[in-house]
Amino acid sequence: MFLLLFVCKGDFVRTGGGSNFVVGGSPFLFNGFNAYWMMNVASDPDDRRKVSDVFRQASAAGLTVCRTWAFSDGGGDRALQTSPGVYDERVFQGLDFVISEATKYGIRVILSLVNNYNDYGGKSQYVQWAKSAGSQLVNGDDDFYTHPLIKDYYKNHIRKVVTRINSITRVAYRDEPTIMAWELMNEPRCQADYSGKTLNGWVQEMASFLKSIDNKHMVEIGMEGFYGDTMPERKQVNPGYQVGTDFISNNLVREIDFATIHAYPDIWLSGKSEDEQMGFMERWMWNHLEDARSILKKPLVIAEFGKSSKDLGFTLNERDLYIGNVYSDINRFARSGGDPFNGSDLVQAITRH
Repeated sequence: MFLLLFVCKGDFVRTGGGSNFVVGGSPFLFNGFNAYWMMNVASDPDDRRKVSDVFRQASAAGLTVCRTWAFSDGGGDRALQTSPGVYDERVFQGLDFVISEATKYGIRVILSLVNNYNDYGGKSQYVQWAKSAGSQLVNGDDDFYTHPLIKDYYKNHIRKVVTRINSITRVAYRDEPTIMAWELMNEPRCQADYSGKTLNGWVQEMASFLKSIDNKHMVEIGMEGFYGDTMPERKQVNPGYQVGTDFISNNLVREIDFATIHAYPDIWLSGKSEDEQMGFMERWMWNHLEDARSILKKPLVIAEFGKSSKDLGFTLNERDLYIGNVYSDINRFARSGGDPFNGSDLVQAITRH
């Protein structure tokens, strides 16, 4: 249902002054996939064929955007940033390969810069680094958003990645059109401030900093889409709780180019029936689409959705039916005269190697 446009390498993806993406002046609509593991796998040259295989399969299936990690913080055999400002060149070369292969297969990449969760280090690793450096008044993981030293650590990581010169293509990341956008964090949450104001200040500061280094690429937050205090009536759309984000105010930050949502009703509403979960999914999509179009005036991407194989009674048929229903809803909205979603990244749409 999405128009797939293959473009020359010199064209960056940009917003079209409203709810659309453009490349070289033409609309850019896409289907995509998530493959968080690519850099880590590609850090071993013997495993790089796995990355190539996925890009080859994705290209053959008409997928044109891949969302993946540009972080791996702390210990471990394949950590990118082993300590503040110290990087493993072998792992960085793995990311170089990912970008090079994406270019080869005509696939754009969205690169996420840190994790909200402990997997691959995340914000908790930054907090631990600050504690180890003797910083005072570091009380919890949400100090990531406010502590000066921790924010400096993160800014240094932004600078290191964005200004990286690819060892294969010899093109700086900030000059690479294959990179569609930078993502500030995977699923940011701030339990210390449910209003979303703490996160808003952080988004403003970090997006502005990133744009001061790279004004060619788009920036997005990495949000799941939970509503906050800006539109109290929209809180009823949330799955029964808040996570310290505000979909409206956070995405109204001028330096944020497009909004994202994630959707996991089987996890968020685990005690509900299939019909109730699907009903939630429909409301989640349509409310965010309407707000992106009428309030944010920015494109909206469904950056993650899927169905967990860990669910009791999970079957591939059930998963495929769910995904098919989501796409049917998007199609239905497009046929009714509204703007279709600009893109959707399916979790594990391509077999994970």
